[in-house]
Amino acid sequence: MKIFKKRTKKKNSGKAASLPFRINIIFIVVGILFVALLTQLAYLQVMYGSKFKAEVNRSDTSVVNGNVQRGMIFDSTGHVLVGNSAHQAIIYTKGVNVLTSDMYKTANKLSQYVTVPTSSLTHRQLADYYLSDQDNLAKVEKSIPGISGYSVDAKYNKAVDKVEKYPASTFSAATKNAATIFAKMSSAYQLSTVNIKDDHVSTKEVAMVGEHLADMPGVNVGTSWSRNYPNGRAIQGVTGTVSNEKSGLPSDRVNELLAQGYSRNDSVGQSYLERQYEPVLRGTKSQTQIVLNSDNQIKKEIKKYGGQKGDNLQLTINAKFQKQLQSLVHSAESGAGGNSTGTYAVVMNPNNGAIIGMAGVDRNPKTSKITDNVLGTINSSIVMGSVVKGAMVSGALMDHVITPTNSTLTDQPITTGGVKKSSWFNHSGHANISVDASDALQVSSNSYMMQLAMKEGHFNYVEGGALTMKPSVFNTMRGYFNQFGLGVKTGVDIPGESTGLKGASGEKHIGSALDLSFGNYDAYTTMQIAQYMSTIANGGNRIEPHVVQAIRGTSKDGKLGTVKATVMPKVLNHIDMTKAQRDVVKTGLYRVVHGSNTYKTGGELDTIKPEISAKTGTAQTFYNGNETVTLSLASYAPSTHPQVVVALAMPNLGVNAESNNMQLAKQIYSAYWKTVQSTSTVK
Repeated sequence: MKIFKKRTKKKNSGKAASLPFRINIIFIVVGILFVALLTQLAYLQVMYGSKFKAEVNRSDTSVVNGNVQRGMIFDSTGHVLVGNSAHQAIIYTKGVNVLTSDMYKTANKLSQYVTVPTSSLTHRQLADYYLSDQDNLAKVEKSIPGISGYSVDAKYNKAVDKVEKYPASTFSAATKNAATIFAKMSSAYQLSTVNIKDDHVSTKEVAMVGEHLADMPGVNVGTSWSRNYPNGRAIQGVTGTVSNEKSGLPSDRVNELLAQGYSRNDSVGQSYLERQYEPVLRGTKSQTQIVLNSDNQIKKEIKKYGGQKGDNLQLTINAKFQKQLQSLVHSAESGAGGNSTGTYAVVMNPNNGAIIGMAGVDRNPKTSKITDNVLGTINSSIVMGSVVKGAMVSGALMDHVITPTNSTLTDQPITTGGVKKSSWFNHSGHANISVDASDALQVSSNSYMMQLAMKEGHFNYVEGGALTMKPSVFNTMRGYFNQFGLGVKTGVDIPGESTGLKGASGEKHIGSALDLSFGNYDAYTTMQIAQYMSTIANGGNRIEPHVVQAIRGTSKDGKLGTVKATVMPKVLNHIDMTKAQRDVVKTGLYRVVHGSNTYKTGGELDTIKPEISAKTGTAQTFYNGNETVTLSLASYAPSTHPQVVVALAMPNLGVNAESNNMQLAKQIYSAYWKTVQSTSTVK
């Protein structure tokens, strides 16, 4: 027994000795793991702390963008052409993970205080609102045979189909009002803001909504802006239009604009200057940081950036003169009658391309209805007639088929291939007279221009013989015309400009080359006529026309601020003519108005002061099978130091129309010197 006890004691003693050793091992392992954990935490904190912190912030905070006032458009004198009207608005900001049932309750509550137009409410929107009430949804689904066999989505679609077929009388006006509000709320993205009502919001509505804001999560009273036009909407033909909250982003550009940070219901420039200068006019949205709690409820709003109103455009157009010009053009067209289809006018500075005014109207000959169409000056192509003869003479001088000292030809009817063409004063050939290039412009000799064309085509004219010129003569003449801006885009800073229209120029159309020479074949825009005459007036520089003068900020009092960018004159090309050659053309244009020849065509204009130089135009045209005439005019003043160009066109007048163009020109010059520039500033 003693031996047994001794052995037991040794065994227990061995177990007791191993226990501390094992515990120590465990402590050592735990210690190593703890050190490893601390090391890893330190590593993560140092190396990735900022990243994880940003990740946490991103999940707990969001940024809401708010709209700002759009930049305005001013005229050359600082008067507002396109402004903004501020309106009180009822707005809704959609929260995070907002349930449809929550919006349904809010819409019903808000509809008690606000009445909105319901004309745009669709059957689908009305059905979605109605079925947002779970009792209504259950009742409708119960009435559909075999509904239990469908999926949840299919059940809902079946219910929508059924409700959409309900008669309109099923729903009260109050229900439709609430449904429209609900539809607008539903259209909002998470943490985006939509206008529930932004027009004709009454004081009572603002007060009632403000009093119950706590009961309507996301609803608030805000401000919205819409465009206004102090000088009338005719200027929209230049400035363009802006979409509204209702229409949203243009469907053809929606993806492009969404990628640029727009919301679907944002206002955006839709056309012309509003669209072309959208990045300038839109401004920078405000940014508010939204802090959310664990239930995705907004617990704090922090204004990070107040936003920046859009910059302003200052135009070269004089608002008062523009209004007068549009009125004069409208009055001229009102008295035209017959098959007249419109009247267009452009007034510009020939030395820098600044457009001071551009006006246009269209007329429906069947109904006599006249509508504003300012852009007709850049996109309506018109056979202008003799007004282009200055370019024809210039081309002949540059082609050296005539010279400043040797340019005399006999005006006589031109007969080729059995076709007779003549000048307006010499149809019979009894008034054959010798004229030089300047006098040919003065009397508007068609015969002279046709002979120049034949010389440029290296063709020796024989009375009654066949016209065997090569078709390359078309390119020769058009090449010179293009240098002045006729038949090519002027480069005006308004989208939608036309290049004009070219007639056929094959060998079988060679006879039309003669018509081209005196302006009775190709078609040009009124803006091209203005650029062409400006090029002559300023000594040979074809300058790009422009309506935007500068981009400017906004001062503290809301008026035009500092200049941020200025549009500089852009010379597209220079006409390679000597001073002697240019003087031939300028002398001819001066004689059109002030010459002594019995057949001068612009004598009625000699009463205009300061004196002007001009070229009138008459084209024989047809409209709907009826013979018509198109009257045009291109001019500049003063004759010695040109500061303004007036170009106009009146297509498809009655065949007896004679001086409509000159009467309108006199009225335009009178308005210009009274409104835009004092005659005392003329050298």
